[in-house]
Amino acid sequence: MGIAKVAIVGRPNVGKSSIFNWLIGEKISIVDSVAGVTRDRVTALLPLDDEPDAPAEGADIGGDAPSEETFPSRYIELIDTGGIGIVDKDDLSEDVEAQIRLALEAADMILFVTDARTGIAPLDEIIAEKLRPLSIPILLAVNKSDDEKQEKNAEEFRVFGWDMIKISAKQKIGRVRLMEEFERLLPPAAFEDRGESTGNPTMKIAIVGRRNVGKSTFVNTLAHEERVIASSVPGTTRDCIDVRLEWDGQTIVAIDTPGFMRGKSIGSDLDFYALTRAKRSIRRADVVLMFFDASQRISKMDKQLVNLIEDHMRPVIFVVNKWDLMAPHMPTSRWGDYLRETFGQCWHVPIAFITGMTGQNADRLLKHARVLQRQYRMRIPTGRLNKLIAAAMDYNPPPLFYHRKPKIYYAVQADVAPPTIILFCNMPDAFAANYRRFLLSVLRDELPIGEVPIRLVFRKREEKDTKDEIDSKRKS
Repeated sequence: MGIAKVAIVGRPNVGKSSIFNWLIGEKISIVDSVAGVTRDRVTALLPLDDEPDAPAEGADIGGDAPSEETFPSRYIELIDTGGIGIVDKDDLSEDVEAQIRLALEAADMILFVTDARTGIAPLDEIIAEKLRPLSIPILLAVNKSDDEKQEKNAEEFRVFGWDMIKISAKQKIGRVRLMEEFERLLPPAAFEDRGESTGNPTMKIAIVGRRNVGKSTFVNTLAHEERVIASSVPGTTRDCIDVRLEWDGQTIVAIDTPGFMRGKSIGSDLDFYALTRAKRSIRRADVVLMFFDASQRISKMDKQLVNLIEDHMRPVIFVVNKWDLMAPHMPTSRWGDYLRETFGQCWHVPIAFITGMTGQNADRLLKHARVLQRQYRMRIPTGRLNKLIAAAMDYNPPPLFYHRKPKIYYAVQADVAPPTIILFCNMPDAFAANYRRFLLSVLRDELPIGEVPIRLVFRKREEKDTKDEIDSKRKS
């Protein structure tokens, strides 16, 4: 089955993003009283059908088990859009209108949102006239119908002539009815297979960096369309935009994030929400692409952002974008050395040089991201771990600790994402930071997880635990 697309449109501040978040059940779009918050198309998948109930225990099913064709799972792609008619303070009104136009062109149905509290506004009438020529179903949703008075006020919207529903995203009123209207109005053709995947993506990549490093341009290049607004205006992107892509026969999600700014530069609630969502995108990602502008020096904000990625222990690739501007003047090794010197703790992080506008080296970058994803989830055989740790300690024994010999008895990998290795020892405090870094470097050099974060945990072996796969087999 295919994915039906429903575009949510309306004038500013009628609650489009609130309805979007309410239906999805997650705070994805930024909601704020400031008009014009949403600029890009924010999308998310919403299941239209619940999974079929399992038969009761002992029931006679009879015949063959039902196939997927018997109980198809149908999805709606909800598309949140900017307010029609907004005058954008950064002179991006035409870009916002273009994103709305693309949403309408792609939609199988339109949810036209109005406001019961304000009644019919002149802009509502203008929008209605724009929508009338369209040949797809239109459902008029009168939002903020919170009480009997507002529900009565909502009746005036029937003059538009479309099927109408009274809802309240804030009070969570009308969701079941709204889903029933989607079911009724969406034509069967909307669910025809168009090659779109509804399954979980094989990889999520968060594209982060400070403002104007080319993140949105790169996403548009991957998507082969103007999927997000790319502008030289700082702070153009406010929401975190999930863009589903078909790449190399698989579905991946590229998460375009707002440009990061220093904490003291956060000047509004919008900036705060954008920053909070961008941090959340790092946590959601399988791999993070940390973007730098090849023509700009590394900033304090870049350093803070790299520290943030490290704190979340996510695999990361340093991406030097706009390399076409520097290629005639500088070898890649010079910029690479600059990164290594600036981020000495990240000597294991791979570096890529791309031109996001043209897509140069983009495919190679995604392939390397997939390699990191595999490393991040890889399990190492326990026997191999123990032999490697024993050899490392023979080569470089830890110094005595208060005249006592530090010992490691055995190692196990306790988890993945990140690979977490527990070293059971006699005195965890005896292993100083420099020796821990030595062991970590050995693991990176000798195991196929060398480019991702590795968590080393030193734990005292319990007295009743007699297992010893390392100390008893050491040469010294």
